[in-house]
Amino acid sequence: MMNVKQIAMRVTIVGAVLGLSACSSMSTQDRNTAIGAGVGAVAGSALSGGSALGTVGGAAVGGVIGNQVSKPTR
Repeated sequence: MMNVKQIAMRVTIVGAVLGLSACSSMSTQDRNTAIGAGVGAVAGSALSGGSALGTVGGAAVGGVIGNQVSKPTR
């Protein structure tokens, strides 16, 4: 039987996969921001034991990193 943390982790992963499937019309920077947020959310959830604050924090940090990785040069 799955506990709440396992269910939350699986829902987060499925949500990230479904969200990333709509990235075909996005710019490279937008796509990397979304991927970073998804990966960050999963990592934050895993590192914090499934806490909502860890998941949201991981998504925010991952989104910023993903955004800055593909930032166009000026």
